[in-house]
Amino acid sequence: MIRLPGATRQQEPGWPEYLADRAARVKDTLLQDYFAAGCPDPATPIGEVPLVALDIETTGLDPRRHAIVSVGVVPFTLARIPLRERRYWVLKPVRELTEQSVILHRITHGEVANAPDLAAILPELLGVLKGRVAVVHYRQIERPFLDSAIQARLGEGLRFPVIDTMSLEARLHRQSPWARFRRWLGRPPVSIRLHNSRARYGLPAYQGHHALVDALATAELLHAQVARHYSPDTPLGELWN
Repeated sequence: MIRLPGATRQQEPGWPEYLADRAARVKDTLLQDYFAAGCPDPATPIGEVPLVALDIETTGLDPRRHAIVSVGVVPFTLARIPLRERRYWVLKPVRELTEQSVILHRITHGEVANAPDLAAILPELLGVLKGRVAVVHYRQIERPFLDSAIQARLGEGLRFPVIDTMSLEARLHRQSPWARFRRWLGRPPVSIRLHNSRARYGLPAYQGHHALVDALATAELLHAQVARHYSPDTPLGELWN
């Protein structure tokens, strides 16, 4: 549940109520438009929910000290993944690229030198995200980095509901009775990284740490997770964070 100003624990609303409240409070017109679009009710079957796979590459893991260098989005549903609607941006980070980040995501100083700032692509990015539920693999990257970056540029942040495919894998392989039994036996935990998670479903191996490729990989992983462990009739509220 989402804590709004003045709300008690019993009164805490869900994501649709939170987004409606933010729409009435924010001053920036881009954010007003995003929040006003709302999101599906948590009772909506996941097969009917408009989704958008989202991935970002950054210069590090701390949104207070590091910056976004690329963003990839793939709008999709459980019925299809229309690749023609994909979007990908390389961005000029507000902090210098590190040697480690260049090695990891292979975006060089030359590529970011003339790249746009996040502010320049925000209208298009928010236009793709609005009205859809974001799908990510490890929400502790996409959500806090975008919130921090947008706060720095617009003076107001962006919190939004996500389906975290890593969290869905954790339910099965880190939090289940079988996972606890494995720990009791001293077995190493099952990897829930994107590459390893995809391999469990027989999905092909992709080159990682490219925002658009990882967004597509995440969309395909959710398809496989729903097909094996849930169904198109599963309520959205059972899957999102």
